[in-house]
Amino acid sequence: MSGSGRFTEAEYARRLADVKRRMEKAGFDLIVCQDPANMCWLTGYDGWSFYVPQCVLVHLEEDRPIWFGRAQDAKSARMTTGLPEQNIVPFSERLVQHPVEHPYDELAGLIRARGWDRARIGVEMDAHYYTARCHAHLVGGLPGARFANNHDLVNWARLVKSDGELALIREAGAICSNAMNRAIDRMRPGVPQNHVIAEIYHAQIMGVAGSGGDYAAICPLMPVGEGTSTPHLTWSDAPLPDSGLATIEIAGVRRRYHAALTRTVHFGKAPAALSDMAKVIVEGVDAGLEMARPGNTAEQVEAAWQAVLRRNELKKESRVGYPVGLAYPPDWGERTASLRPGDKTELQPGMCFHFMAGVWLNDFGVAISESFVVAERGGERLCDVTRDLIVID
Repeated sequence: MSGSGRFTEAEYARRLADVKRRMEKAGFDLIVCQDPANMCWLTGYDGWSFYVPQCVLVHLEEDRPIWFGRAQDAKSARMTTGLPEQNIVPFSERLVQHPVEHPYDELAGLIRARGWDRARIGVEMDAHYYTARCHAHLVGGLPGARFANNHDLVNWARLVKSDGELALIREAGAICSNAMNRAIDRMRPGVPQNHVIAEIYHAQIMGVAGSGGDYAAICPLMPVGEGTSTPHLTWSDAPLPDSGLATIEIAGVRRRYHAALTRTVHFGKAPAALSDMAKVIVEGVDAGLEMARPGNTAEQVEAAWQAVLRRNELKKESRVGYPVGLAYPPDWGERTASLRPGDKTELQPGMCFHFMAGVWLNDFGVAISESFVVAERGGERLCDVTRDLIVID
């Protein structure tokens, strides 16, 4: 269906039917999807246009979604989706960053013109780009409608990946493995941190044989030294140290589908305590992957991991994993299930998670993560990189 030929028309139709079933169950006539990953998943739309208001509308009585976006980006919708021309609706260019008027004034007008002004409308209250101003102008323009948070309805529909999606995610895993190995090969004492990051970017975009790479939803993260005690630092142009730790978290991306991975490097001879911690983390991941079978729950995977940590007098208070797949900046997570206590989401074949296995203490941290697919024999790892503390002498 899409102009880019990513998936078949039958797959897009199946996705739309699933979303409509979820809408009926939730009591919505219409949903407004501004999450760019949801827009792409529903229609194939792909463009770096999410910095301005845009969305895809799904109505129970419409056979196809409606793309609504900036006039300048309507050609992108024609090129990347298979939507008919009447379902591609641009808003006026003069509304871009207008101090008083807003693109969602015209969206409200579109909804009124369709006779949906008294609809039960579900909006994505947690979508990164659905701003308070978007919501205010939409609600103000549709006083007769009933609005509610749709609680990431489309995100949940994306949780189980199709065979076509899994093929792309596995290709992303190969790209990620190559990029991580290239980064590790480049990491030597005295090498500027940004040179390692440049190697990562090059490998991410070049991809592997037969599979070119795409940009990631999160830039490479590379805390060094004491910075490893917190997971979300980036890099500087300072040289890598003669001794101590560095952590890299990256993703490989294939046509917007992500597989993420984290590895920890030690420069010089590693203290035994660090090597032992790394072995515990890998053992905990293996226990979690063993539990990642259809019919088990998200919290059972986390409990298996925590049991290994507790036996070794370690702990991780934050969740240990989240779903990954189709994503745009600023995050490659899907904002649905979490591998943590209390999450009783039943695992199904084709769900994909990033098992973010790390332990962060006051002065340092070690992280050795895995992305995996839920499968009958347990979690299928998507990447293939040394699973231990990587020592660079």
